[in-house]
Amino acid sequence: MSEPQRSEGTTQRLPVMEKTEEQTTDPGTDQPDQPDQSASAAAYDPLPVLDGENGGEKRFWSARRVPAGILALLLLAGAGLFLYDVAAVRADRPAMAWRRSLARELAERPLDDAWVLAGAGLTVALGLWLLVLAATPGLRDILPMRRVHPGVRAGLHRVAAALALRDRAMEVSGVQSVRVRVGRKRVDVRAVAHFRELDEVRADLDVALAGGIRALGLARPPALSVHVRRPGRKGRA
Repeated sequence: MSEPQRSEGTTQRLPVMEKTEEQTTDPGTDQPDQPDQSASAAAYDPLPVLDGENGGEKRFWSARRVPAGILALLLLAGAGLFLYDVAAVRADRPAMAWRRSLARELAERPLDDAWVLAGAGLTVALGLWLLVLAATPGLRDILPMRRVHPGVRAGLHRVAAALALRDRAMEVSGVQSVRVRVGRKRVDVRAVAHFRELDEVRADLDVALAGGIRALGLARPPALSVHVRRPGRKGRA
């Protein structure tokens, strides 16, 4: 009897490569035990300033036009009323009733009166507010940028910086939505990832946003804080 010959096209079973990493299983199930990671966060120090970058740019100073204009109008109106009243008295006319009443009230009311204390407190608060406006630069929403040309100063609005970084973050694979808040010292990023491991998404966000902050050209690169989480379940906030 002749031995049966193997027909062409017969498939042979290939050896199976076993995984070397150990996997733990839940008791009573055959599925591997994987941790349910719902959020991943990390904070980093400010980016270092490269050689040749000017990190000593000062903030922009506000012209304070609105407070100065309001104060000037109030002082002009008060001075005009007092000048008119003085001129009327010099012309042998009676003084205005409000000025006579004010002078009488100031002469008769004691210093510990509630209205006197309230007026003094309001005046002090207004004076302190004006001093703060005069001593602080203002324009907190504008971040100074590196000076490339000696005679040119540039600034970047926080909203524009946040939009640029948000576009960078949305290019990362796995990011469903992201919210970026840019401050003077820190960039706070809150992202939602609907697939991929959260640590992997956060690592890619770190690289993308670090490059984005560097590309903004700020004089003082802010620190970066990244938080990645899973989208909430339906019916939950």
